[in-house]
Amino acid sequence: MKSAVERLYNGIIKENPTFVLMLGMCPTLAVTTSAMNGLGMGLTTMVILAMSNLMISALRKAIPDGVRMPAFIVIVASFVTIVQFLLQGFIPSLYESLGIYIPLIVVNCIILGRAESYASKNPVIPSLFDGIGMGLGFTFGLTCIGVVREILGAGQIFGITVMPGSYEPITIFILAPGAFFVLSMLTAIQNKIRIENAKKGMKSTAPSGCGADCGTCGSGCSTIKIEDKTQGGDK
Repeated sequence: MKSAVERLYNGIIKENPTFVLMLGMCPTLAVTTSAMNGLGMGLTTMVILAMSNLMISALRKAIPDGVRMPAFIVIVASFVTIVQFLLQGFIPSLYESLGIYIPLIVVNCIILGRAESYASKNPVIPSLFDGIGMGLGFTFGLTCIGVVREILGAGQIFGITVMPGSYEPITIFILAPGAFFVLSMLTAIQNKIRIENAKKGMKSTAPSGCGADCGTCGSGCSTIKIEDKTQGGDK
């Protein structure tokens, strides 16, 4: 259970595919003209990622190293085809909105990267949750970008008007340049939060009384470091 939670946290926060690893940029920039498209693409990728991770992990000892990547691509392509048919049959509007980017999931860096770096080396259950975590992280990233672009570019969220009638939509945000603007803005915010949290963590682990002036510091850490270096030099 602890391992499963760790894999989910890793995919959603620590190694978010969109804002941290910067993977899958092609669908991220292309389909996030609306929050619904971002959510649909993210969930579609999550299902394929989770199932391909599970299958690759289960077959990891049976797949020869020489045909590892071709085998991964065949497995991923099989799940992509299944999901594509399901979307076409049950959610045709989303299928038409995502268009060519559904079959292109086969060569998505996130899926092949997790298959190679994690699923092919770890047991089935952790690999499944790794796929779910990375998929949820990708879904979160795409949905956030889609929400911002849809609000600024159309005054709506999930097709529901949320801005007053006097609001003039900024059309550039639902065009290609708007995707770059929003991605860079959200990535900068996320990096700022991570840096601040890292600084707080460093301060919390620093010795009591540590400051810039080591001469007036009573913690003795500088003395310890000097003694350690002296002992190391004697050796």
